[in-house]
Order: sequence, then structure tokens, then C-alpha cells
Amino acid sequence: MAHALWKYEGACKHIHGHSYRLLVTLIGEPVAEPGRSDFGMVTDFKEVKTLLKGPIVDNLDHSLLLYKEADPEQIRALGTMSEKLHVMSFQPTCENLVLYLSGKIRDLLPGRIRLHSLRLYETATSYAEWFASDNEEPST
Repeated sequence: MAHALWKYEGACKHIHGHSYRLLVTLIGEPVAEPGRSDFGMVTDFKEVKTLLKGPIVDNLDHSLLLYKEADPEQIRALGTMSEKLHVMSFQPTCENLVLYLSGKIRDLLPGRIRLHSLRLYETATSYAEWFASDNEEPST
């Protein structure tokens, strides 16, 4: 996936790509019915991969993300070159992307499973991390 950071005063203002890697941690209760094939599992890992593949992985793979406030002429021109241009309502930094992905993934999960955390690697050593517990509303 590629992005450019609008009005950034550094090299990242130019379109450039990364080999992103997303780590997803889910929580839930393991199935407690001995007769079921998923006995002892919270969920089958293959089920999670299948759930995320289309709307997350395939949708963003080999795409370009730009902030909606960027130059409209440039956005239009780049859109003619790629069917996978995503104009985002936020600056497409790793930090904002992990927050965006948390919402998308939570919407995809079945009710018995909850999203615990995400870690989005932009490079082999640089990442942004999101934890559900840091984003919960305080109880009153």
C-alpha cells in the first residue's frame, strides 16, 4: 500500500509505499461444547483470515491512500491511473490507519468475539498499536 502525507515537511509528503503487516488479537470465550468441531477454540484462525481478507486486505493491497484535503487536481489525476485510490477523511499515517482499521474490524467480527488489539507495521521496525482498553468509555 502507498500513501502520501499532505503538507508534511519531510520525505513522506511524496507518494511512497510500504509493506504493511497487521497483527490482530481477538478475545472471547472458547467453545465449551465437547461435540463441536471448534471445541476449545475462541475461533478458527482460518475463519478470521477469511473474514478480513476481502474488506481489509484485498481492499487495501496495492492501493494508494490520500487525505481528502490534498490537491483536488492531483487526486483526480491519480484516480485516472488507479482503481484503488482511497481518499480518506484523515491523514493516512500509520497511527490513523490503525484506528481506522480497528473500527472496520470490530464491525466485521461476530458478536461472540471482540477485538483486543491491533499492531500495524509500516516497516519491519516501525508500528502503531491500538488497544480496545485504551479506547473504551469510562464507566460512571
